[in-house]
Amino acid sequence: MLQRALAYIRRNYFKSLVIFLVILLMSSMSLVGIAIKEATNQASRESFKEITNSFSMQINRRVNQGTPRGAGNLKGNDIQTIINQNKAIISYIKRINTIGDLTGYDLIETPETKQNLTPDRAARFGHSLMLTGVNDSLKEDKFVSGVYQLVEGQHLTDGDKGQILLHKDLARKHGWKVGDKIQLSSNIYDADNQKQAKVSIDITIKGLFDGHNQGSVTYAQELYENTAITDIQTASALYGYDEQTALYEDATFFVAADKNLDSVMKKLTSIQSIDWQSYNLIKSSSNYPALEKSISGMYRMADFLFWGGLILSILLLLLFFGLWINARRKEVGIFLSIGLKHLSIWGQFVTEAILIALPALILTYSLANYTATDIGRYLLSDVTTTIAKETSKAVQTSNLGGGAEVDGFNKTLTDLAITIDFSQFSLVFSLSLLLLVLAVTIAAYPLLRKEAKTLLLENE
Repeated sequence: MLQRALAYIRRNYFKSLVIFLVILLMSSMSLVGIAIKEATNQASRESFKEITNSFSMQINRRVNQGTPRGAGNLKGNDIQTIINQNKAIISYIKRINTIGDLTGYDLIETPETKQNLTPDRAARFGHSLMLTGVNDSLKEDKFVSGVYQLVEGQHLTDGDKGQILLHKDLARKHGWKVGDKIQLSSNIYDADNQKQAKVSIDITIKGLFDGHNQGSVTYAQELYENTAITDIQTASALYGYDEQTALYEDATFFVAADKNLDSVMKKLTSIQSIDWQSYNLIKSSSNYPALEKSISGMYRMADFLFWGGLILSILLLLLFFGLWINARRKEVGIFLSIGLKHLSIWGQFVTEAILIALPALILTYSLANYTATDIGRYLLSDVTTTIAKETSKAVQTSNLGGGAEVDGFNKTLTDLAITIDFSQFSLVFSLSLLLLVLAVTIAAYPLLRKEAKTLLLENE
């Protein structure tokens, strides 16, 4: 059987080469698809590792417009009630958005921001930093999304007082370093400073972060360089509040891994003391819609490569083997007439297919390794470009402007670490052989069900 199979392959070199190339290309496509999907899984885990099994409490803007400046107005007591009444919550982060003046120090400006810096705005907000007060900066959205990266010092932790994280470029502009003290003051022109507080606070630089705007900005306060992260006490004091009485932008709660997130969220909405009409509970992953879109887009591409490769492979193999085997009617008739069993003839066809497929499948590993990274980058670029266009239209329509919050909201996958391991190769190898045998069987069945006399009398 083996000798007959080898002899037939040699005599039909061109047909064998065509089938070899089909198997090589289709199996490589499937293997690349699996590798991209696994790389997307890994990227998804890395992207969402800090927000897994968590949800955020935000204002319901349909009925609650927030503060005069449009920030959140969550009550500190409501946040504390949620923490106290559900033991499934293992940690949390709450945020306050405020403005603080670096009196006597200039901000970083660009040609674009200078064009919008009128004398009146310069007098009111020419030294104003956009501040986010948090109890744990490591879990702050802008660090979680990768928009900010801590490059020196330490993160803010619960209980810190008089501490700040500054952008490294702003610190360099004024010669500040980690451990230095600077002064922040309340801004009486800030619409959210409803108490007209006039407070000056000495704070210590605990760390420096890096990061740069992804799009154009209108005002200096939208530049990453002119934003900062402070502790809760500092942020609330600038508006004349304390931690309990302050109004919060939002809060994120992290749930124990063995607890069902939906059940926890549903149970919390039954707390009578909280005005749930004014708030929404949202799964944290929903705060990164562009990231979710890019991940789901790469999953679709990976599935298309994997299943497309397998399905196209079996269709082409059915076509080629159908033509190949159909042209061998007299040969099959002769084999049957000299006493060969149908199973033996089928075995020869399968052996021929496997002999062609084995070198193709072995080369698949090398070809997939060589092309996977480039294919992955091309597909990722295509997915993210499409999302960027959609996002740009949405931003223009909603007038969201620029800044770290918007960039974090619009963050997508930027890179995939694509590798091909033996388990992935083994799966494609096994499936390809299985489909190969199936294609041969389907193609040979109409011929093998006939008698020798019928086959010998038929015209090719």
